[in-house]
Amino acid sequence: MSIQRQSICILGATGSIGTNTLDVIRRHPERYHVFALTANQNIDLLFKQCLEFEPEYAVLTSEEHAELLQAKFNAENISTKLLIGIEELAWVASHKDVDTVMAAIVGAAGLIPTLAAVKASKKVLLANKEALVMSGAIFMQAVSESGATLLPIDSEHNAIFQCLPEHFVSQGIQSCGIHSIVLTGSGGPFLKKPLAEFPMISPDEACAHPNWSMGRKISVDSATMMNKGLELIEACWLFDVQPEQVEVILHPQSIIHSMVRYQDGSVLAQMGNPDMRTPIAHAMAFPERISAGVEPLDFMQISQLTFEQPSYERYPCLKLAKEAMTEGGNTPARLNAANEVAVAAFLDEKINFDQIASVIQQTLTETEYAGVVDLKSVLAADRVAREHAQQIVEALSTD
Repeated sequence: MSIQRQSICILGATGSIGTNTLDVIRRHPERYHVFALTANQNIDLLFKQCLEFEPEYAVLTSEEHAELLQAKFNAENISTKLLIGIEELAWVASHKDVDTVMAAIVGAAGLIPTLAAVKASKKVLLANKEALVMSGAIFMQAVSESGATLLPIDSEHNAIFQCLPEHFVSQGIQSCGIHSIVLTGSGGPFLKKPLAEFPMISPDEACAHPNWSMGRKISVDSATMMNKGLELIEACWLFDVQPEQVEVILHPQSIIHSMVRYQDGSVLAQMGNPDMRTPIAHAMAFPERISAGVEPLDFMQISQLTFEQPSYERYPCLKLAKEAMTEGGNTPARLNAANEVAVAAFLDEKINFDQIASVIQQTLTETEYAGVVDLKSVLAADRVAREHAQQIVEALSTD
């Protein structure tokens, strides 16, 4: 049987998801062709990727390193065309020759190009949870109207997707006999750390995740469990459930990636080694299954699987996220904006680890709630929240 080769655009090619996606592509050159690779500022890695995969386009978000990258292209006689800016990201993501878009840009910066891919009816592999957190109703409406295919890449949402029946996509979750969704989380590196020591946590400590290899921002989100809070919001939009139907439990081993409870008492779980190539390969080949280069799960090596309830005292960001989804409107967008500012400030050692939640809480309290009307109103709420959070950070850093 002949295989139709997919043309892929990777938004965020130099990050963890992007590099893992290219590893899967490397294993299946007969299935996939790289059309475009994009990056923020890691031009050395982007250059190596272009040298290997020879995409038609490479896109940088700013001009800062463009001249140097173009010089590298010229020196190696690489034919890849270099583009610059957010508008160009959206252009390649919606290009007529692209079949599949891996949306892996971290943070709010990924919203516009991901939405452009959706509106162009692409197969969108969603690793950018912020796109749904910021503009869930707008985003899902665009998916419905365009006929785009949306497949989740986050290990938790991909696990849930795998545990749902096939008719979920066409008939909706209400017809599936679902009781609730269970999101699992490792609890990050500070699951057992005394709370009194939280103010002294360093950025390097927060980025040392016990199970997953991720970028620094996502690693900090995992340590605060804001990552799980954002995933809760994303799950509500992806699977059309209410916040009270999403349960979060701690599972330090990261073997069960998430579960679905059914009304008859059954619980279906997706298990596997903690390796992002599994959900990436699943979504890329769906509904087929292909090799991802991941070692089979060895049950004899698993000593135990444990679970516990997360504490809001230890993880206040999780509580803030659930409350934001319950409140709705522009609150999730304001939450995400404040979190991005607070995490960046922590990584720059301007605030303490335990002040991340405080910055978010204060921002939500002191900025205005509004209903989400359109993308313009979402971006306006994002901008105002960022500016306010930055003012809070500056006040804290001068104390």
